Amino acid sequence: MDTTITTATSNGVSPAATLQLHSIIPENPTIAMELPSFVSLKRQFLGNSAPGDFFLASCPSIALHATCSFFRKPANFSPDLELSISEVAALDICQKRAIFKRMGEEERQEIKRKCGGSWKLVLKFLLAGEFGYRREKSQALAGPGHSIAVTSKGVVYSFGSNGSGQLGHGTVEDTWQPQPIRSLNGIRIIQAALGADRTMLISDAGEVYAFGKDCFSDPGLEIQQTKVITTPQRVKSLTEIFVVQAAIGYHFTAILSREGRVYTLSWGKDEKLGHGTDLNCLLPQPLLGDLENVPVVQISAGFCYLLALAFHPTGMSVYSVGCGLGGKLGHGSTISEKQPRLIEEFSLLKMEPVMISAGAWHAAVVGRDGRVCTWGWGRYGCLGHGTEELEMAPKVVEGLKDVKAVHVAAGEYTTFVVSDDGQVYSFGYGEVNLGQGDVEENTLTPKLVSSLKETKERVVHVSLTKSVSFPWTGHTFAMTESGTLYAFGSGGRGQLGVKLGDNIMEREEPAKVIGIDLS
Repeated sequence: MDTTITTATSNGVSPAATLQLHSIIPENPTIAMELPSFVSLKRQFLGNSAPGDFFLASCPSIALHATCSFFRKPANFSPDLELSISEVAALDICQKRAIFKRMGEEERQEIKRKCGGSWKLVLKFLLAGEFGYRREKSQALAGPGHSIAVTSKGVVYSFGSNGSGQLGHGTVEDTWQPQPIRSLNGIRIIQAALGADRTMLISDAGEVYAFGKDCFSDPGLEIQQTKVITTPQRVKSLTEIFVVQAAIGYHFTAILSREGRVYTLSWGKDEKLGHGTDLNCLLPQPLLGDLENVPVVQISAGFCYLLALAFHPTGMSVYSVGCGLGGKLGHGSTISEKQPRLIEEFSLLKMEPVMISAGAWHAAVVGRDGRVCTWGWGRYGCLGHGTEELEMAPKVVEGLKDVKAVHVAAGEYTTFVVSDDGQVYSFGYGEVNLGQGDVEENTLTPKLVSSLKETKERVVHVSLTKSVSFPWTGHTFAMTESGTLYAFGSGGRGQLGVKLGDNIMEREEPAKVIGIDLS
C-alpha cells in the first residue's frame, strides 16, 4: 500500500511536491515484524500543540521502518518528548500486545533495557515470542497418549488417555471425543504443555494450572507418593511469576516468564536443571550462567535437555543445557552441560534461528532465511541427512534447499517441516505417524506429505508426540490456516480425536477432527 502526502507552500498555494511513502510489508510478517492495522490513534508527532490525529496510523510500518532523518527526529509527544517517530510507532504497537498491556511502567522500562534500549527492539522481542510458540493463537498439541487443543478465544479441549486425570474433566476415564474443560470457564488459556500423564495450561494473566500426576516419578526413585489431580489446579509455587510458556521434559518442567527469564523445576541432577539444586526441586529456580541477563523468547524441552531461543539486539541465538548424549546439545561433543551454553555453529552457518524444537533425542531449528538445521541422534533418519548417523552440531538439511521453511516440529524419531506455502514434509521413523501411509521403511530424507497436500488447505502448524510411552505410540496433528485440524498416527486411547472402528488402533491417512473451532 502506498501513501501520498502533499506538501503546501508557505503561502498555502499548491502545487507542491508530493512524497510517496511505501508500506514495507515483508513476505513473512510474523517472522520479520508483524504490523497490525490500527484505527486512528490520537498522536501528534511534530509541533507543540495538543495531540492530534496520527497521520500514519493507518500504516505504522511506514514510520517503523523508515530510515530518513525526518523519522529520526523527536516526535515531541508526552511523556517522552525525545522519542523519535519510529520509536513512538513501535511503542504504539507494543501497547496492543496482550503481554505488554499487563506490564507496569517499571517492568516496561526493564524489558526495554534488556532488549537494548529501544521500543523497536522490544517489539521484535514480543513478536518473536508470539511466533515461536503461537502465543495468543489457536493450537493443538499431541502428547504421550493424550491431546490438548486451545482455541484463539482461550477455550481448552482435551481427549485421549486419562488414567491420571490428565484431561482435566474430573474423571480418570479415557475419551476419544474432544470435550471442553468446563472448570476453566471464565479463564482464557493461551498456551499449553503436555507430558507423560500430566498437563499444564497458562492463562492470559500469566497463571499456571496443572492436572494429572502432581510430581515426576520413576521406578526406583525414593520420592513422595504420586497424587492424581483430575481438574485444573493453580500451581502455587509459580504465583509470583508471570508465565508465558511452559515445556515439559521427562523429569523436569521449564517455564518462561514474560520478561524472558527461564526457570526449571525437577526431581534432580544438575545437568537437567541448569542450577545447583538436588532431588525433589519443587520450587522454580532461575537458569544461571550465560542466560542470566539475556531475554529468552521461546523454550523447548527434550527428554533430558532444554533449548532456549534468546533475543539479542543484533539477532537471535540458541542456548542448550542438560544431557549431551548423542550430541543433542549441538556443541560438537557428547558432554553434558550444567549451565546454558551458546550453540556457536549458527554463526558459522551465517544463520539466525527464529524457531526451535527439541525432540526426545534430536533437535531442529528454522532460520530467518528459511533453512532448517537438525542435530542429535540420527536413528531412523530423523535428521533428514540421508543417513542414521548422529550429528553433534547443527547441520543444514540439504534435502530442503528448495523449500523456505516457517515451522518445524521434532518428535521422538520423527521430524516435520512446514513451508511458507503451507506444504508439509516429514522424515524419520517409517510408520503411520509420518503421514506417508503404511511405510515399512524409514524416510531418511525429507518427503512431501502428499495426503495433506490433497486436502487443498494450507498447513500452518504441526505437533507430534515427543515421548512415546507403552502401550501406545506417537500421533501427529496438522492445523490449517482455516483452523481445520487433521490427525493421524496411533489412536488406541482416543488421542486422535477421531472415532476408530473396532480393533483399529491407528490411522495412516490424516482424518479431520470434528467438534473444535480453531479458526
